[in-house]
Amino acid sequence: MTALYKKHCEACQLGAPTVTEEQSNELLLRVPAWKKDFHDGVEKLIREFYFVEFEDAFKFTYQIANLAERENHHPAILTEWGKVTVFWWTHKINGLHINDFIMAAKTDMIAKPSTSS
Repeated sequence: MTALYKKHCEACQLGAPTVTEEQSNELLLRVPAWKKDFHDGVEKLIREFYFVEFEDAFKFTYQIANLAERENHHPAILTEWGKVTVFWWTHKINGLHINDFIMAAKTDMIAKPSTSS
């Protein structure tokens, strides 16, 4: 099975199906630091990353923004002193798609050297 972080997002069209609960739970096992939660009425993948310095949090936010542009899949990111919260979901289908789990795994790879949750 190919690691999620090695995959790329596929174009998602309006009306595409969200992942099933079974698929979602299986994919979540591959990104165990993430949690599924409803935020603003939509199921999303959410993870908090912690930093000692605000500058490091901001650099991490910038790296996620660059990743989002490369993959053409964009999260909500809340950057605060000591913490960055990342929310992945697929806007076009108002829920979770495999792309969100791919991006969560890629986010984890960016975070590996300097953060924990």
